[in-house]
Formats: sequence, structure tokens, C-alpha cells
Amino acid sequence: MKILGIDPGSRITGYGIIENTGNSISHVDNGGIQPDHKLPFSQRLRKIFDELANLIDIHKPDIVAIENVFVAKNVRSSLLLGHARGTAMVAASLANLRVEEYSPSEVKQAIVGTGRATKCQIQHMVKAMLNLPEIAFEDASDALAVAICHCNTASFKNRLQKQQLINKRRDK
Repeated sequence: MKILGIDPGSRITGYGIIENTGNSISHVDNGGIQPDHKLPFSQRLRKIFDELANLIDIHKPDIVAIENVFVAKNVRSSLLLGHARGTAMVAASLANLRVEEYSPSEVKQAIVGTGRATKCQIQHMVKAMLNLPEIAFEDASDALAVAICHCNTASFKNRLQKQQLINKRRDK
């Protein structure tokens, strides 16, 4: 399964693509979409949309995992972040991809083992988990972390569902 992780932002939208084969995950691509800050906001959103649509077309992920909006320092920041997040979700939806959402604390818990992990801890763990030659920049690391979080969460949910089916059959 190929997973596109997205860390939405109106200034920089991080992306990370991983592939899950059996019990291993591997790095495919990562980076950031950074629209020109001089563009009108609607055009910055268009740039984010176009670049994500292009990444989806090139890499053909099976699913998109995106970080939920958190309460930013101010309401305006939260609204701008929400617009970028919605833009990313529309790009995925138009490609008929399912979108799974994870809170920042869920991602941190899945990667570092604590919901209060620092950005630096996330970066180092992502580097180690994907055997990257260097630490990816912050937004790309966050996006890769979201993708890894989905990989781990989906695997756990699948095992849980299988066990529930086995238990139902046994109980009959």
C-alpha cells in the first residue's frame, strides 16, 4: 500500500510518500509545496492543489493521511490552515482517494511513543524508521510521520477486525 501523508499549511504544505509492504515501510518521496507568499491567497491554494494533484498522478497512492487542524496561536492562522487542509482533501477526493485524518498527538504517539513529542524528536524518529540518509525538513518529516501513523494504525485496525471475526466464529 502506498500512502501519501500531508502536513497542510498555507505557507508550506509538507508531503511524504511511503510504501508499506508486509511488515516493512520504505520511503518513496517527500518535500514541501511553498507557494509564493506574494500571490493572492486563492492562488496559493491553487498552487497547493495543483502540486498535490500532480504528486497523486505521478505516485498513485492508495490512500491519503492528513493531519487534523489544531488550535493555532490565533483564529486567523487556524482558518488559513483549514483552507490549506480543505484544498488537500479536495485534491485527494477528486482522485477518488480515501482520506484518513489524525490529530497531532496521535501522530506523535505513533512515531515517538508520546503525544507530547517535539518536532526534533519526530524528525529523528522518521529518519530512523525510514532509514533516510538525512533528516527531512520539518514539514516533510511531519507529513512522513502522518503517513507512518496511518500505516501503523491501519495495520492495528486490520488485526483487531480479524481477531473480532475469529472470536465471532468461535462463539457460534
